[in-house]
Amino acid sequence: MKGRRLFLVWAAGLALGVICGPEGKAAPTLSEEIFGETKDGPVKRYTLRNRQGMVVRVMSWGATLTEILAPDRRGRLGNVILGSDSFEDYARGFPGSASVIGRVANRIAGARFTLDGQEFRLAANNGPNHIHGGRRGFAKVNWTGKVVSEGGRAAVRFEYLSKDGEENYPGNLRVSVTYTLDDENRLRLDYAAQTDRPTIVNLTNHAYFNLAGSQSVLDHVLQLNADRYTPADRGLIPTGEIAPVRGTALDFTHATRVGERIDAFQPHLKGYDHNYVVNRDGDSLAFVGRLSDPSSGRAMEVHSTEPGVQLYTGNHLNHQALCLETQHYPDSVNHPQFPSTVLRPGASFSSSTVFAFKTD
Repeated sequence: MKGRRLFLVWAAGLALGVICGPEGKAAPTLSEEIFGETKDGPVKRYTLRNRQGMVVRVMSWGATLTEILAPDRRGRLGNVILGSDSFEDYARGFPGSASVIGRVANRIAGARFTLDGQEFRLAANNGPNHIHGGRRGFAKVNWTGKVVSEGGRAAVRFEYLSKDGEENYPGNLRVSVTYTLDDENRLRLDYAAQTDRPTIVNLTNHAYFNLAGSQSVLDHVLQLNADRYTPADRGLIPTGEIAPVRGTALDFTHATRVGERIDAFQPHLKGYDHNYVVNRDGDSLAFVGRLSDPSSGRAMEVHSTEPGVQLYTGNHLNHQALCLETQHYPDSVNHPQFPSTVLRPGASFSSSTVFAFKTD
């Protein structure tokens, strides 16, 4: 059934409350197709289009973005994330998947944590440590997708029930992520989760961005709204300290070429893989950073409610792309001085991140 498209553009237009756009521009649309098959059923892929012509494709497997087509300074669309048009590539372990990461993104030291006096042992899938929710996590399960109405904008919501004991995390966790594309070329990700037992949650999307569409990202220019970071040991586990970036190769407080100081991390890391502390006031969306590509004129601004952002320069991919993973700090559960990742029954986890695409 791979590749069989179930075009729902008209129905999606009705659901969105928009059939024809103003000033002769096409209305936002959302279509659906069968993208692949798993033992748990079909994998669906949704295509979101806005009035400006921007296109976002996201599939139910891992709630994964497979394509973001954004305009360059001449108006030409190009894919700005790593992805594949073949589900088989993802099933085999595509190394640049833009999937939702959970139950807990990033690392947990020693693959264990203690909550309310009980110790939980997790999969050690990153040396002695635990990373990105385990061997399967949320990136290798098939979520349930559905079209939702978001004020006339193209939107799709994915839902997943992570059962008590999955990857040895406690609690039945109901989680959702909603992707919304508006007419200002902003892609918004809204996460939500509830649990029936105390647990820990830290969700992100692991998209690998290349605004040029190909080649290295070392000539991209990056600015981060973060003048502090969390120092880590050789296993990338935070020491618990929060330190200034000033005077180090980690300083992106001013727009700087990504590759300008990357050699400072050779040969151990081969590039950036660091958690930055976002400068913020309150819990609302805050400016995280701006990435731009001088060659194409494409730029992307990131806003988030999350306290941190992991800059990863795709070191295992020879710097073909970079990640700006908005999230809580690594190993937060083992550092009580860090923002908490604990979620309890009766409370709700919520988080939002916006990727705004522009041109220079």
